[in-house]
Amino acid sequence: MEATKSHNHDHISQKYQDAKEEKQHIKRNLKARHMTMIAIGGSIGTGLFLATGASIQTAGPGGALIAYGAIGIMVYFLMTSLGEMATLMPVSGSFATYASRFVDPAFGFALGWNYWFNWAVTLAVEIVASAIIMKFWFPDVPSIVWSVLFLAVIFLLNALSVKSYGESEYWFSLIKVVTIIVFIGVGLLTIFGILGGHFIGFKNFTIGDAPIHGGVMSILGIFFIAGFSFQGTELVGIAAGESEEPEKNVPKAIRQVFWRILLFYIVAIAVIGLIIPYTSPNLLGGDVDAIAVSPFTLVFKKVGIAFAASVMNAVILTSVLSAGNSGLYASTRMLWSMAKDGQAPKFLQRLNTRGIPMNALVLTTIIGGFAFLTSIFGDQVYTWLLNASGLTGFIAWLGIAVSHYRFRKAFTAQGKDLNDLQFKAKWFPFGPILAFTMCIIVILGQNYQAFLSGEIDWYGVAVSYIGLPIFLAVWIGYKIVHKTKVVPLEECSFEEK
Repeated sequence: MEATKSHNHDHISQKYQDAKEEKQHIKRNLKARHMTMIAIGGSIGTGLFLATGASIQTAGPGGALIAYGAIGIMVYFLMTSLGEMATLMPVSGSFATYASRFVDPAFGFALGWNYWFNWAVTLAVEIVASAIIMKFWFPDVPSIVWSVLFLAVIFLLNALSVKSYGESEYWFSLIKVVTIIVFIGVGLLTIFGILGGHFIGFKNFTIGDAPIHGGVMSILGIFFIAGFSFQGTELVGIAAGESEEPEKNVPKAIRQVFWRILLFYIVAIAVIGLIIPYTSPNLLGGDVDAIAVSPFTLVFKKVGIAFAASVMNAVILTSVLSAGNSGLYASTRMLWSMAKDGQAPKFLQRLNTRGIPMNALVLTTIIGGFAFLTSIFGDQVYTWLLNASGLTGFIAWLGIAVSHYRFRKAFTAQGKDLNDLQFKAKWFPFGPILAFTMCIIVILGQNYQAFLSGEIDWYGVAVSYIGLPIFLAVWIGYKIVHKTKVVPLEECSFEEK
């Protein structure tokens, strides 16, 4: 009898332990279609719908194509690097975890907090942008009403379940994809005179000093804009931790990166450059309050679609909400993962029964809300927050390149067989070395003009590069306090914790 009671007690205790364990794990509920759309939607946003016009005007259609093509190739290598690591080790901390394991815990710590800060500020940027966009239809409604409403919606989508995030991101991304495909179709028909009544052909590629305006320096000048447009592609690495079958779904999503960049950016820029001459002053509008002069709106209007501005306004609103939604998701998972690794306060690693790190979610939402309030009550603070987050995406990419290089070296140093990798990044070590070099060029050269004038523009330098010393200070500070060292290749861990 006693033995039976003891056995039952042990059984109940084990069940309780199992339930507790289950509670402490995130839910792998993201399906293949979610992962694909997170990968596709990650890099399609206002960068494509609004900023491409200014890029074409700065460097001409040919210059814009070269800059976006070069950054596209760099992103492809970064994504295959991330894909190789995320398929073997699908963790929500993604590249911050990989940097801690394969480079140095201090480097991983700095990368994680850097990335969290970037998306927390981006959340504020997107809710400010959403209010500006709504003014198009409701000019008399105070902006704060829309901002608070959209922040609440984004919070709820993330708080319900990972599936609700995946599902909302799927539909947001689908709207963007359909718009681009329609735009490319309409654009091609217009170029060949089937729509709009007259044949345009390639004349706008030879107008003035096109196709390249301003030479090599103008191409370098828009590298930063092009890179900024592609930021978000790395989200697939963070989502890998909650993918149903990461070994299948992550490679599938990664493989589509290069083709979507080629189709969506390169073809869209070519269509805009062929239809609208780079000398057109209308191309200068590169912000959410300039929807009427978005290159997409201009092309649709040229064909005679009367409600083009309204349609593009709605599409750009979904882009902005998608970016805010993904930003809150990514920063929450990064914060939770760092807490799990002992690099953030312990209370942030708690999960609720739905597998959502609610403490990390609430804290990130509060910080994003605070950053938003600075845009209302103190423009100067908001500007500096924006500037501090400007370089963080490129620093994260640089971290991915370094981590993958060390990952592969450690893999072979420990006598492991490369054929055991379910997804292999092509052209190693050329890929990560090229991506690393290009990230350095973009980071250091983003405001090279400040150094070229007779007197150095120190304010311009501070505004542009503030993110770099902050990152280095966090990295070096952690290294000094915790006395961390670069992890020897033979000691790098490939086990999931």
